[in-house]
Amino acid sequence: MTKAKEDILRGTLDLLVLKTLDTLGPLHGFGIARRIEQVSGDLLYLNQGTLYPALLRLQQRGWITSKWGVSENNRRARFYSLTKAGRKQLAEETESWERMAGIITRLLQGVEES
Repeated sequence: MTKAKEDILRGTLDLLVLKTLDTLGPLHGFGIARRIEQVSGDLLYLNQGTLYPALLRLQQRGWITSKWGVSENNRRARFYSLTKAGRKQLAEETESWERMAGIITRLLQGVEES
């Protein structure tokens, strides 16, 4: 992964994790990473050093909770779930992302506002 992709990912990782949990419900870290990789067509890769600090940060902010459970491989794993505050944050992050994407699109296309 190039440096530019890592920087972009760092800035949007919270949104990707929150959306994944909103869509699929409780998942363990590997499941979250794999889902993001699949949806991106394997263009994004999340390693443990990127994902787990983000999960801890989201948990500390109250946007996700976690509890221990058993994975599909019969291994003990921490499963993460979206909280009510996390759903609200997801809505705010989505709106912000869409607004920024629109601005960037206009800039790249050279469109001026009247």
